[in-house]
Amino acid sequence: MTLAIDLSVQPEVKGFFDPATNTISYVVRDPASTACAIVDSVMDIDYAAGRITYTHADEIIAHVRKHGLQLEWLIETHVHADHLSAAPYIQQQLGGRIGIGRNITVIQDTFGKIFNEGTEFQRDGSQFDRLFDDGDTYQLGGMTCTALHTPGHTPACMTQVMGDAAFVGDTLFMPDGGSARADFPGGDAGQLYDSIQKVLSLPDAMRLFMCHDYGPNGRDIAYETTVGEEKAQNIHISGKSREEFIALRTARDATLAMPKLIIPSLQVNMRAGELPPADESGKRFLKVPINGL
Repeated sequence: MTLAIDLSVQPEVKGFFDPATNTISYVVRDPASTACAIVDSVMDIDYAAGRITYTHADEIIAHVRKHGLQLEWLIETHVHADHLSAAPYIQQQLGGRIGIGRNITVIQDTFGKIFNEGTEFQRDGSQFDRLFDDGDTYQLGGMTCTALHTPGHTPACMTQVMGDAAFVGDTLFMPDGGSARADFPGGDAGQLYDSIQKVLSLPDAMRLFMCHDYGPNGRDIAYETTVGEEKAQNIHISGKSREEFIALRTARDATLAMPKLIIPSLQVNMRAGELPPADESGKRFLKVPINGL
């Protein structure tokens, strides 16, 4: 697949770091208009209290309004297991279309069974406005964007290329952070390696924006790098073969605990950020499958 990449198209990218989940959400503005996209928004949850709030999303909404931007897209790079999406909340206030990779249907089928969602839960991706296939293009104002299928962390992971900027989700971390885990249902370390190589085949000057950063070794939070820097410095990739990466990733994954918010995150995010439907009394509930993950 040959991509039409124009590094002279340089969107304005504003990152919003959520310290509770170490997630970075982005507002991406078309350089030639007021059109913008929001990538990987966060809905706040106090899981112990069962309380949902929107502080992080409200900050992003305020930024869009302050700068007179027109929201066209709400992009989910994948079904996150460590934070809840605020896409519907933002969409209600600013408009825009919610997009995710077409393999969301695989996630919905897998976790629909785990959470015993029943036949009323649609597993066709219809909760989203657009399902991206590998190589699909879409417009953000006057800027042509491209969706790249980069599975491995999850089957539905996509890297979104917007001008000279690519939003990699959890396919890559900053060079000193390496890569994300590949041991969730449907994850695969070999696929992840191949997807990383796909990202690193982009031009060296391409800006890469991470979905998470954990400040390894006490450094300040950072979330922007380049293809060239990742190729030269990534601690999980640089100088390593596919087999070496798989061995490293598999061994590391065996030491990792489940994300603290995986139970609520999956139930909400596979619904495009909507909470599970209310019961006959109007109350909403999240399920905890015992020994299910």
